[in-house]
Amino acid sequence: MNESAVAEDAGRVPGRRVVVAIYAGLVAFAAVMGIILGIVVEDLQSVALFGLIPIPPTPIGLAVYGAVTIGVVFGVLLLLVMYVAPED
Repeated sequence: MNESAVAEDAGRVPGRRVVVAIYAGLVAFAAVMGIILGIVVEDLQSVALFGLIPIPPTPIGLAVYGAVTIGVVFGVLLLLVMYVAPED
């Protein structure tokens, strides 16, 4: 490998790292929106995580609900993409 090829690769960020960073950002955003929703909206109903686990309608409860739901849905999609994508 010559020096110019090494110099080009030095400034590049691996694609998987970018995708995982975006995934983590979306999960964090869902948690923050859950907190905001729990603070702003009055008289919320209890939610059930995956229809099984009841979550109280508090800011922390809604943050957990949003983060887990988005994390699982996007996580499954991310794993499928990583499975079918070729290695670099």
